Amino acid sequence: MKFSSPLNEAQLIKRYKRFLVDLVGADGAEFTVHCANTGKMTGCADPGFQAFYSTSKNTKRKYPHSLELTQNTLNHLICVNTNHANKVAIEALKMHQIPELLDYEIHQSEVKYGKENSRIDILLRDPNRADCYIEVKSVTLLDQQQGYFPDTQTLRGQKHLRELIQMKLQGHRAVLLFMVMHTGIESVKPAAHIDHEYAKLLVKAKEMGVEIYAYNTTISFEEIKIKHRVPVLMA
Repeated sequence: MKFSSPLNEAQLIKRYKRFLVDLVGADGAEFTVHCANTGKMTGCADPGFQAFYSTSKNTKRKYPHSLELTQNTLNHLICVNTNHANKVAIEALKMHQIPELLDYEIHQSEVKYGKENSRIDILLRDPNRADCYIEVKSVTLLDQQQGYFPDTQTLRGQKHLRELIQMKLQGHRAVLLFMVMHTGIESVKPAAHIDHEYAKLLVKAKEMGVEIYAYNTTISFEEIKIKHRVPVLMA
């Protein structure tokens, strides 16, 4: 996935009101950018981190700039725009880079499904086998050299796990795909210390046959690409 416009660099001052981040440029001027991330962003948006932002051509936007990447004190690059996880996953599927999910004829996104009014991130279809429902989650929380998901309590994430379990019970393939969007993370673990219910549901989902995969990524200032599969540690 290539960024739609060249990224510019600044320094992060603070994040606030959930979707807003203040930056300061090399000239000392401060300005506000939009941040498409509903999570807590622990360790991803600390004051003083380097920040990399894109600029929209849409002149009607209140905030023309969007925060895309940050760089922590260990020089790890972190994609903080959670919208990109789905884009990277879809591109990888189309380029046949996820061996577990090959050779489906039809790729659809944001399809309504389930009993809890959900939309599946990716739906794969093929006339010769069961439909494959894929939920994609962006992993950016690094703590003590371990990657975790989620970084805050997620009722929405809990709902998605319940929906995947139901899809599996109905005879479909159900997949949870963790996209690691942090270059310092080499394995993923459910964050039971943050959302105990999500961790319990993840264990249940695996027991019920939901497939759980994690792939890390190569992140640069030009693009983000899938790299290779990494372990998901359930305990």
